Amino acid sequence: MKDLLQERHGVNVLVCDPAGPKVVTTQDALDLIGSVFLGAEVVAVLPTSRLDEQFFSLGNRFAGEIMQKFVNYRLRLAVIGDISQHMAASSALRALVHESNTSDHIWFLPDLDALDARLEEKSARTS
Repeated sequence: MKDLLQERHGVNVLVCDPAGPKVVTTQDALDLIGSVFLGAEVVAVLPTSRLDEQFFSLGNRFAGEIMQKFVNYRLRLAVIGDISQHMAASSALRALVHESNTSDHIWFLPDLDALDARLEEKSARTS
């Protein structure tokens, strides 16, 4: 599978291939952002395979830099997958995930079904 642009509940979502290149640098994030100018509003990234481990270690500020890039380009980022191990090891990450999930820009969700539910809920609120 390669990265696919899909319409999900009326929103164009770039669903990233789990086997695609890792986001290891901010330039990698910018490259991913550049690939969505085909019309995506949301980028769904699978963390266990696409995000470098440093993303989950908040002391290095990498996650903040990556998330800020998406916000600056007015794109939503959905980090999809099980990050419970990382959250168990970091109260700061737990707080970040909680705060992010209350916003409209960055979401940490367990699977694409949860993304669909979030998009459907957001669509219902704006209708």
